[in-house]
Amino acid sequence: MSSKPLLICVVGPTAIGKTALAIALAQAFETEIISADSRQFFREMTIGTAVPSAEELAAAPHHFIQNLSIHDAYSVGDFEKDALTLLEELFTKHNVAILVGGSGLYVDAVVKGLDTFPEVPSHIRETLNLELEEKGLEYLQQTLQKEDPLYYEKVDIHNPHRVIRALEVIRASGKPYSSFLNAPNAERPFQTLYIGLNAEREIVYDRINRRVDIMVANGLVEEAKALFPYKHLNSLQTVGYRELFSYFDGTFELDTAIAEIKKNTRRFAKRQGTWFRKNEGIHWFDYTTPPSEIVNFIKTKNT
Repeated sequence: MSSKPLLICVVGPTAIGKTALAIALAQAFETEIISADSRQFFREMTIGTAVPSAEELAAAPHHFIQNLSIHDAYSVGDFEKDALTLLEELFTKHNVAILVGGSGLYVDAVVKGLDTFPEVPSHIRETLNLELEEKGLEYLQQTLQKEDPLYYEKVDIHNPHRVIRALEVIRASGKPYSSFLNAPNAERPFQTLYIGLNAEREIVYDRINRRVDIMVANGLVEEAKALFPYKHLNSLQTVGYRELFSYFDGTFELDTAIAEIKKNTRRFAKRQGTWFRKNEGIHWFDYTTPPSEIVNFIKTKNT
């Protein structure tokens, strides 16, 4: 058995049941949970990001849940630093910690470290923001598809912040953004075990559709309405809010906006699958697998 503590990473598509499994694992190993869901960091976004319920939060200690405001600037690099600092503290008390989330980039930042990107002159970013304003997101999406088709397949192309980030690196370096994503993994003072939950695509999509309906019934439209004045913030460039902002500004009917949320969430789940499939170290389990079976598997792998 390794002398290094163990970080268990629970990954998989949205709405698959990662939160419930993470809580079961935290209870079984008497430890704590770090959320790597970048949408759940913000306290103003509760319903649309499927933040764990009060009962779930009470069932095991959670970290990085609604710890920020939408007005706070917070990057994946900030999360990497903060999560590693917290892990150092947790591993003085526990031999195991749980990292859970569907944000593959944030999970990878903790486990492998971030890639090193070139400095981007401010005028490039300003030009791209101007292009977004004058020509629209679709134009930037098409540009990215032409200049870096590999990254286009993986990125959330509906998030203008991510699209612009890729294009500014391309323009600053003259190289595809994806070419910077292959740096050697950082050395970490812990070992990692990936546990993935999955299901047939139709099941995942059905769970997504039902979750959106529950969110709407629980007040998603009202939550988004309160955030509408801040729609320009990066934290709100995300599925579930963007579509409702289009309803509030008269672009969509409400039914259309809800249908778009479901469609774009399904697309997001597909991109999550693309991201996680490239990680051959993930041990996949059907979403109906009893947590006790996964606990036993982890114990056999960690002895």
